[in-house]
Amino acid sequence: MRENELATEVIGAAIEVHREMGPGLLESIYEECLLHEIHERGIHAEQQVAIPVLYKGKRIKNDLRLDLWIERQVIIEVKAVEALNPVHWAQLMTYLKLTNNRLGLLINFNVKLLKQGVKRIANDL
Repeated sequence: MRENELATEVIGAAIEVHREMGPGLLESIYEECLLHEIHERGIHAEQQVAIPVLYKGKRIKNDLRLDLWIERQVIIEVKAVEALNPVHWAQLMTYLKLTNNRLGLLINFNVKLLKQGVKRIANDL
């Protein structure tokens, strides 16, 4: 599948999780449920993937951890916050740049309607 097709499938999976669980839970619960729902759809996804950060060719001490990496093409950052902030966009854009991926989804489950909590972020590379 291509990036946009994967993103569409992930959004469908996220809607199903939100429909089943509702708002108000911890991010880690939504992440686990979303991973399960994505796998149920036959899509490969990795959870809590360590991304090394290099500076002038040297690896710095702390790796970053992205929530879900879908088919190594789309990065999902799961949130359960009152409101998304610019730092959340910056976090996902950092992951996109470090992995050379083009598309990420920022999904905030702490909303009444999930479509209000889904933001697509593109990395122009």
